[in-house]
Amino acid sequence: MNVKGKYLNPKADLTFKLIFGEHKDLVMSLLNALLPLPADGKIESVEYISNELVPDNPGKKNSIVDVQCVDSQGRHFIVEMQNVWNGSFVKRVMLNTAKAIVRQVGVSEDFNRLQSVYSLNLINGEGFDTESDQFYHDYVLTDVNHHEKTLDSIRMIFLELKKFKPKSIPERKMAVLWLRFLTEISEATEEVPAELLENADTCKAIQILEKSAYDESQLHHYQNFWYTIHSERVLEESGHAKGLAEGLEIGRAEGRAEGRAEGRAEGRAEGRAEGRAEVARNLMQLGLSVADIAQATGLTIAEIEAL
Repeated sequence: MNVKGKYLNPKADLTFKLIFGEHKDLVMSLLNALLPLPADGKIESVEYISNELVPDNPGKKNSIVDVQCVDSQGRHFIVEMQNVWNGSFVKRVMLNTAKAIVRQVGVSEDFNRLQSVYSLNLINGEGFDTESDQFYHDYVLTDVNHHEKTLDSIRMIFLELKKFKPKSIPERKMAVLWLRFLTEISEATEEVPAELLENADTCKAIQILEKSAYDESQLHHYQNFWYTIHSERVLEESGHAKGLAEGLEIGRAEGRAEGRAEGRAEGRAEGRAEGRAEVARNLMQLGLSVADIAQATGLTIAEIEAL
């Protein structure tokens, strides 16, 4: 299998799950770096749980890569890599976050057992927030009248990787290193930045990406993943283009119809105006005063004097 470069891309399903789904220290490092956890609430240990929350979706199953775990405090964490953006992704995140809450209760309905659920969503695509350069989006339940009052049992974080710039969060070194790892390391990487190699966590993750560590079957799976992602992106883009074209055509048709209607209305209005002007000219020839003609036709004195 001809996979170029010394390193593989960490955003593929194979590599992402090897790094964050099989190495607890690395997923803890990622979560502690990127989540808005309280200073005294850092993750100290985790256990992986199955990804049964994710429903089968044949059309999109390859574009979403996820890892789920629970820490020693009982808090649940869902980490997802979204490689092809589509409008239903946010709703899917909301559904899976809600399911993670429900799953904690089970059959006992002991609501005191409920712990927070954090959903960390890494977006390797376009379209989440086209109106802003902001790359980090933090959602909680908020009182509409008092924004300082929040219910943070459910917290959904969306990170747009393509908007990330290291200077965005200079005070959070580990967050910057992980985001640089996710955005700068790929098959095109020839020399790994020294900062990533000097940190124990990112260095370990980079070692996992070395192509020489993968067998032919794994590399075949890896390359098929990117073929599928490319196909999904083409379908999304062609679907968007088709929708735009259809919308434009509908708009043009409506515009033509509206134009015809407006034309008829304008024609009728112009006809009525011309008719009043003709009546006014006839009355002027009969010697009526301007005031009488204005009263008879509805034209203004200025309009009559301009005839």
